[in-house]
Amino acid sequence: MPKAKPVDAIHHRVEVADLHAHLFGVTLTVPAPAARQTLRLPAWIPGSYLMREFAKNLQKLQCHQGKRAVACEQLDKATWVVDCAAGKPLEVQYEVYANDPSVRTAWLDATRGFFNGTSLCLLVDGQQDQPHTLELVATKSIANWAVATGASALKVSKNGFGIYHADNYDTLVDCPVEMGPFWSGDFTACGIQHRFVVAGAPPSFDGAKLLADTQAICEAEIRFWHGECIKKHSASRKKDGGQSPIPYTNYVFMLNAMADGYGGLEHRNSTALICKRQDLPRLPRTTLAPTTHTQPDGYTTLLGLISHEYFHTWNVKRLRPAELQTYDYTQENYTELLWFFEGFTSYYDDLLLRRAGLIDNTKYLKLLTKTINGVAQTPGRKVQSLAQSSFDAWIKYYRQDENTPNATVSYYTKGSLVALCLDLTLRAEGKTTLDAVMRAVWIHCHGGPMTEQDLLVVLAHLSGRSFASEMARWVHGTKDLPVTELLERHGVQVHQEPDQVAPQLGLRVKESNGLFIQHVLRGGAAEKAGFVSGDEWIAVQPAGSNTGGGWRLQALDDFALYAGNAKTVTALVSRDKRLLPLTLTLPNPSQAVRLTVHDVSLVDAWLSAPAALQ
Repeated sequence: MPKAKPVDAIHHRVEVADLHAHLFGVTLTVPAPAARQTLRLPAWIPGSYLMREFAKNLQKLQCHQGKRAVACEQLDKATWVVDCAAGKPLEVQYEVYANDPSVRTAWLDATRGFFNGTSLCLLVDGQQDQPHTLELVATKSIANWAVATGASALKVSKNGFGIYHADNYDTLVDCPVEMGPFWSGDFTACGIQHRFVVAGAPPSFDGAKLLADTQAICEAEIRFWHGECIKKHSASRKKDGGQSPIPYTNYVFMLNAMADGYGGLEHRNSTALICKRQDLPRLPRTTLAPTTHTQPDGYTTLLGLISHEYFHTWNVKRLRPAELQTYDYTQENYTELLWFFEGFTSYYDDLLLRRAGLIDNTKYLKLLTKTINGVAQTPGRKVQSLAQSSFDAWIKYYRQDENTPNATVSYYTKGSLVALCLDLTLRAEGKTTLDAVMRAVWIHCHGGPMTEQDLLVVLAHLSGRSFASEMARWVHGTKDLPVTELLERHGVQVHQEPDQVAPQLGLRVKESNGLFIQHVLRGGAAEKAGFVSGDEWIAVQPAGSNTGGGWRLQALDDFALYAGNAKTVTALVSRDKRLLPLTLTLPNPSQAVRLTVHDVSLVDAWLSAPAALQ
């Protein structure tokens, strides 16, 4: 860690300008600017593939050299040229409006502050590889707040305000900052210090359980990637102080608990998370105590999110697409590999919960069932390949509309099923596993940029044969994956049972003070009847019924009650304030899968296998 502030460092000073107006004040100091220095603010943040135009929140930009104001010309939506002299310190002051509660941008109010550097910190063109410092100022209005960040501390107070160091601009903006009167706890995993902070936690929050479960996740994932290396390092460290194979020295989880919300964004040694407040683990109740103490169902979802974002510490923040080796913050950065970096991470997030002992086989298979059925109920899987889905994330996955399920497939969910198929195929052939392949790719690519060819080379080396044909079909094609047959070979019983009402009709709906159509799926009964996204489905009347005007629908579960065994019904919908009768012909029952354990020994060999030994 640097002992003194680098005199030539580009310096960002961040303070509260106005809590209630949601304004951060930023002062950028450039020690040695170029003549007519160009400044830019990123238009997107790595890990979230959408042009978010952060410059829309920047205002009141002013520039000075000494006491002299210098002109600043805006060239485009996020680029400015300062008419300054070369070599003389330049000071740039501006404000940033911060009122987005997501993990991607910035937030500031009287209860909490949060920001990513891509939202606040201007990039000094031509000097992004210079050392940078970030100064966080504790103004009077936030005197009782604390700071949490993965940034490298240079000179900070006990509560975290002060100066932090970054080797370059990429590192600076890859360390989000959480500020406020948050809950904080810490633990050690495989010798690495971890901190967990939670904003918005209710009195029932069980922090000790969250720390213990997160520690189990972190240890499982560190051992997954570095298993035997950790043991060798522990031995060598005693002898000669050998360097740890773990690619970071500390880690910070930043969780914002809200009334409603979900999401996460990975960083090199931290992650920003959002969950529903009701999904946090809860202390045993001493008043109004129930007969049994159980955790919320959503807590497993939260643990899966934690597992997912932590796995990204290796798989996308270091091992990442070759096309994203150097970020261009001004425009889209295209890659066809998100199926690997997000999809394979999605495979391992729940699998490593199982290996960490936080869920059992039955719970894991229930989660897997949801993924399999979700992909099967997406007509877009027949239209778009995973490689295309990855490439078009900027305009399709992150800009979803009523036609999204018909035209696209998720590189998260189908990508996780490709990882499943690959893992089970490798295990069936008996020479290697996907665990070993992931670690070998890490070594092969030196924990850095990779291509699809790198994966194919490692697969061929460890398995003894080419997987090019599988990748062509599974990743670059649109045919269904051999999921069920591979599962059955590994001790899983695949049951076929009638699907839920919505997928049987070819609908996705929202139930909120009425029954509203969100998506009409391609080729389904609802599309053939003429349903349109945005319709409110008001009532249903079976053909030949003598019940007059039919039956009012409050929820889709009412449909089976009122349709009975009719083959055709009249659906009354409201569209553009017009009432329209639609003739809905009911299809033959479609099937969904349900997974159960058939052979415990085979399932355990897959799900509970010690990752480091694979």
